[in-house]
Amino acid sequence: MAHEQSSFSIWYFIGLLVGLYGVLILGAGIHDLVSPPATTLALANLHAGIWWGAVLIVFSAICIYFFRPGRMG
Repeated sequence: MAHEQSSFSIWYFIGLLVGLYGVLILGAGIHDLVSPPATTLALANLHAGIWWGAVLIVFSAICIYFFRPGRMG
């Protein structure tokens, strides 16, 4: 009776963690857009939180898609 060993890639879990960070950063960026802070930061008009949150979510989706557990093997 052969037992099939299923393995998880570390990149799958990294994708999940980066996705969580992306959602949190994107949420903070949207919050700053809706209700701006009292003191304006330099280059605040670029909305870095929104851009980086979106980039992290896209990277997360790529990692989760290519390294999902059912695809390996």
